[in-house]
Amino acid sequence: MTSPKNPFARADYLLAAHTPRQLPPDGGFEVAFAGRSNAGKSSALNALCQQNALARVSKTPGRTQQLVFFALPPHEAKYLVDLPGYGYAKVPKDLQAHWQAFLADYFRSREALKGLVVVMDIRHPLKDYDRQIIGYAIDNKLPVHAVLTKADKLGRGPGLNILQAVRKDLQATYGDSVAVQTLSSESKAGVDELRKVVAGWLKV
Repeated sequence: MTSPKNPFARADYLLAAHTPRQLPPDGGFEVAFAGRSNAGKSSALNALCQQNALARVSKTPGRTQQLVFFALPPHEAKYLVDLPGYGYAKVPKDLQAHWQAFLADYFRSREALKGLVVVMDIRHPLKDYDRQIIGYAIDNKLPVHAVLTKADKLGRGPGLNILQAVRKDLQATYGDSVAVQTLSSESKAGVDELRKVVAGWLKV
């Protein structure tokens, strides 16, 4: 049962865009979610919205090859945006180039974009893709919230050590522009913190 206090409980699929002209009109507010394949991005989105299958959880990494928009009724033009995740995914070089250009333009020109959530497996944080996507956001003066998922896979001590190491690394590179937290989609630990950040950006 969803809570009426959760502004994301009624999130619903709106559209998927493979090219810039397929994006919805550039107005309102949206928050993008990025993460390498297998990082737990779909599970984090589902936990955020208290829905089991809002974002597709696939056993085959890299199936999300479009920008997927989820609308937040009853609000007008407020969206969660699931960005394509690569890493383990075997995709053609021309498709990789297409997405690199598309995402760079999206971060540079999309006025509705209010923040970026970067989802990383706590056991494998800050890979090249993560740093690249964070760089896109920071270069365009967007706030970034890094989420270390699958925290239940580690004990409290090791998890805290990684959290502190990631925070120190990002602070050295970007100052206070990137916040960091841990999250477990299984136990729901950290979901309220993530929900508060995203709700603040979207003003819901």
